[in-house]
Amino acid sequence: MLRDATAADVPAIAAIWNPIVRDTAITFWPDERSHDQIAALIAERQAAGQAFIVAADGDRLLGFSTYSQFRGGAGYARSMEHTIHAAPDARGRGVGRAMLTAVQDHARQRGHRILIGGITGSNDGSIAFHRAMGYAEWGRIPAAGWKFGRFHDLVLMGRDLSA
Repeated sequence: MLRDATAADVPAIAAIWNPIVRDTAITFWPDERSHDQIAALIAERQAAGQAFIVAADGDRLLGFSTYSQFRGGAGYARSMEHTIHAAPDARGRGVGRAMLTAVQDHARQRGHRILIGGITGSNDGSIAFHRAMGYAEWGRIPAAGWKFGRFHDLVLMGRDLSA
């Protein structure tokens, strides 16, 4: 089941997100996110008319997805960047596909033109997932991210929502 995130989802979102932040280079974010930070992010995105969606199986959260403007300024007002994370045992079960489809539909309905994923260059699974979802590599920035004492490439994959 997909639904809008609520403040009650914050601990479960943190339980999915913080191990990714702490233990992987999937995100270049350096520090775990506090419950207050996650609650504020949900509220900010939803107040701005942007999605923050969770996938749930009963009371158990399987993942979350959200998007926001790709870069600041009015010229980028129709270009969005998404974030999507599934719990480890939910991967490969269609949860990511459902969440990304929901975020795409939400963005399209609000008149946004493109959706971009910023992916660590070594994250082959995410690159393959995005390709399977109709995304193309639109750019690669060598050594754009720093984590765990080394640089990582950033791959920008995008999809035109008007197509």
